[in-house]
Amino acid sequence: MERIIKIAKGEIKAELVLKNANIINVFTNEIIKGDIAIERGKIIGIGEYEGIEEMDLEGKYLSPGFIDSHVHIESSMVTPGQFAKAILPRGVTAVVTDPHEIANVKGIEGIKYMLDESQDLPLDVYVMLPSCVPSTPFENAGAVLEAEDLEKLMNEERVLGLGEMMNYPGVIGGDEKVLKKLDLFQDKVIDGHGPLITAKELNAYVAAGVKTEHECSTKEEMIERLRLGMYIHIREGSAARNLKELIKVVDKDNLRRCLFCTDDKHPGDLLVDGSIDHNIRLAIKEGIDPIDCIKMASLNPAEAYGLKSKGAIAPGYKADLAVIDNLEDFNVIRVFKEGKLVAENHKPLFQIPSRDNSSMKNTVNIKRVEIESLRIPIKGEKVNVIKLLPHSLITEKVVKDVKDMVVEDGAFIRGDNILKVAVIERHNRTGNIGLALVEDFGLENGAIASTVAHDSHNIIVIGDNDGDMLLAIEELERVGGGLTMVSEGKVLDTLALTIAGLMSEEPLEQVDRKLNKMLEIAYGKLKVNENLDPFMTLSFIALPVIPDIKVTDLGLFHVGEFKFINLTE
Repeated sequence: MERIIKIAKGEIKAELVLKNANIINVFTNEIIKGDIAIERGKIIGIGEYEGIEEMDLEGKYLSPGFIDSHVHIESSMVTPGQFAKAILPRGVTAVVTDPHEIANVKGIEGIKYMLDESQDLPLDVYVMLPSCVPSTPFENAGAVLEAEDLEKLMNEERVLGLGEMMNYPGVIGGDEKVLKKLDLFQDKVIDGHGPLITAKELNAYVAAGVKTEHECSTKEEMIERLRLGMYIHIREGSAARNLKELIKVVDKDNLRRCLFCTDDKHPGDLLVDGSIDHNIRLAIKEGIDPIDCIKMASLNPAEAYGLKSKGAIAPGYKADLAVIDNLEDFNVIRVFKEGKLVAENHKPLFQIPSRDNSSMKNTVNIKRVEIESLRIPIKGEKVNVIKLLPHSLITEKVVKDVKDMVVEDGAFIRGDNILKVAVIERHNRTGNIGLALVEDFGLENGAIASTVAHDSHNIIVIGDNDGDMLLAIEELERVGGGLTMVSEGKVLDTLALTIAGLMSEEPLEQVDRKLNKMLEIAYGKLKVNENLDPFMTLSFIALPVIPDIKVTDLGLFHVGEFKFINLTE
């Protein structure tokens, strides 16, 4: 303390001084010219200082490091270490992650893996414990997490609270198991996931302790939640892009309740657009003051999640800093983590520790699937079909005439732009297989399969013939999970995701190259509809919390009616 005071007074030199910076002050919305004195990873003073080591920033802008306030690292398809190498060079020095993807596969063991894997990184990884594993009772996951399971981890140093409460009907209806989880985390942050809730039901949701919301898609939803004191995550990810709509609500009166997040971001988008820096650039283009944008990316999430000494440039705060060339293009050129230079010109300057990931492997455990298991009997004159919408995760329930399809021996063979989809339970060898029909995927002469199938992450496969579908299932079992494409009895390509069937051990760039190659094959040889991402679309066909109809390992599910429905009518 004595040394710190002397450095702050200018009596002795600091370890590091960043000279000649345009310092962004998120407290007063000012840009202040000066130096930053740093000692033992903390900011000691702002003004004119001398350092043992000095770096001249030559008038570049100096911002607090950014915080992604809600992200699922697993969606990057790489480990936390590889994820850190991708986002730290973009100025993101901390993330608040909900590891519910890996928790649906490996339960508490999966959450511990994410905590351990991120322990010694120059990226601060904070965890919200998954509240809904499985996401609904209408599917089978690899684990079931109750309040007593979560209690074992709730006091871990980097655990901040309870992750997104997707079971909002359970909250509003007073489900005993849900209320136990909420009660357990009343003194911590509870994240929301409550699209479409309004009026008194929304009051009940908030009164139960839910503090944040990342599922707003309209201005009206956002305003209603702001009025009830919620923090709003303004999301710009790969699957959901809500920033341009929601940023219209932000003004000087409410911006302190607004945070930036990515939620789910895939390798290509991370490499091309970046992370939270992309949110900032988009918001600036929409007319928001650049310092306000930085505030939503730093101070606001730090305060919302109780991250003391983060989110600002001031004495006593961690020296987590981003150097930016200008406030229009917002190009991050250097990043400091606790005073150490960890990235420059979009390149990481650190190595990640080697880990033993064996406990997260071999997670594809299925009963033998036969061709007969993929047979869809057709008994009526009408059939319910999942219709895909371009550039959307929402589907429509449409009813088709059986007379317009090819049916042989009482089973579906093919229809006009209609394919067969199957979800195979892959955690506990139950043998469960849910079958459905999908319109507008566009695939010909083959099949595509994945173990990334939100949120329970069973195997999902789509195809126009049973032989290729079966081969795709067998290929995923062989490699231990991932994405694969098959045509005319041959495997065209496979991206192995050996960690829980969700993540690769390879660098993000290598995963992205493989994905791009597979996309070329999908749109070319397999003639997949170019208005959708085949792998992302496939992964969300199995998610029974997004309208209108989906398919799980238990069958065809109507989200609006919250019940299973028959394939034929």
